[in-house]
Amino acid sequence: IILLILVQLFNAFRPPVVVLLTVPFAIIGVTWGLLAFDVPFGFVALLGAMSLAGLMIRNAVVLLDACNVQLSSGTSRYEAIVLAAVSRLRPVCLAGVTTVLGAIPLLKDVFWIGLAVTIMAGITFGTLLTMFMVPVFYATVYRLRPNASPASSIRGPASL
Repeated sequence: IILLILVQLFNAFRPPVVVLLTVPFAIIGVTWGLLAFDVPFGFVALLGAMSLAGLMIRNAVVLLDACNVQLSSGTSRYEAIVLAAVSRLRPVCLAGVTTVLGAIPLLKDVFWIGLAVTIMAGITFGTLLTMFMVPVFYATVYRLRPNASPASSIRGPASL
C-alpha cells in the first residue's frame, strides 16, 4: 500500500525506489543501539522499527519534494537534488533531534525501553544517512552526472 501511495504521490516509479532504498539503513542504527543498551529486540522494539520506517520514508519524501520544487523552477536535475539536500538538511535533522529527545523519558521504563532505543538509535543513524544516501540513490537511479563546465559551479544556482 505504501508503494502505491508513493507512486501516486510522485506520479512516477523512480522516486519510490529511491525512498524505499533508504529504509534499510535505519536497521544499522537500530542494531547498534540495541547492542549498546543491551536491550532485546522484542515486540515493542518491532513496533518502534515499524514506526521508524515511516519516519525514514517521511524524510526521503521531504527531500524528494524539495528536489521537485527545484526542478519546477528550472534547475537541472543534478543541481536540484544537491540544493534540496542542502536546504532540507536543517529541518530534517531538527525533526530527528526532537524525536530523539522526546523518546528519552521512555528509557526509564522497562516496557518501553526497546521502542525508545529503536527509535532513538534508528532515527539518529538513519537521518544522517538519509541526507547523504537519498541524493546518491537519486543520482544513481536517474544516472546524473555533475556539470562538466567549471563556469556553472562558479556562478551558482541563482544565475541559472
